[in-house]
Amino acid sequence: MNPWSQVYKIATGKTKEVNKMTTINRPDGTETTKLQETINEILDRLYKEDGEEEKPNHKSIRKAVEEPIHTEDDVEFTPEEIKHTIESFGQKKAPGPDGITGGKYQRIPFVSQNYYYYVQPMLIFRTIPKGWKIAKVILVLRPNKDNYQDPSKFRRISLLNMGGKILDKLLINRINYHLYKNELLSQRQYGFTPKKYNRRSNGS
Repeated sequence: MNPWSQVYKIATGKTKEVNKMTTINRPDGTETTKLQETINEILDRLYKEDGEEEKPNHKSIRKAVEEPIHTEDDVEFTPEEIKHTIESFGQKKAPGPDGITGGKYQRIPFVSQNYYYYVQPMLIFRTIPKGWKIAKVILVLRPNKDNYQDPSKFRRISLLNMGGKILDKLLINRINYHLYKNELLSQRQYGFTPKKYNRRSNGS
């Protein structure tokens, strides 16, 4: 069973019925009474503001990138690189708030060329459109959990607009290339590592 198929159906409104939560428990023991209060409580519990509960190494990284750092290996994205990245997305992957799927991007003529001219100034000025980081949040109850009133029992799926996901993947591909080329990954790194699995996790 594909666990993401249900997320796609919910995100695109193709489910027959979606349960709507109207109340949830607050940390002080009280309950919300309105839908908007419930939404705000869930967002406050599941999403933290930048800087909240931040570890020292995260703070040092954040401080290090406050000023632009340019090196001689900084190379602009190419239209071919962008085209390949766009084509790597599933055509029916659940869309973000704009409702545009990867398949629609793939069918638009010259989209990779237009995206190329659009994205380069963002890298120079270190900024992106706010709309690219606005997410459509889907809450999925964790397996074997039946307490709908506890926000921690839910797994959150944040669906972003395709424009932002393309840029994210372009940057991830560049980072991965740098890590593999320079052998910077530990041999013990298994999570989020292509074509590598932890034999212990399979009972070996």
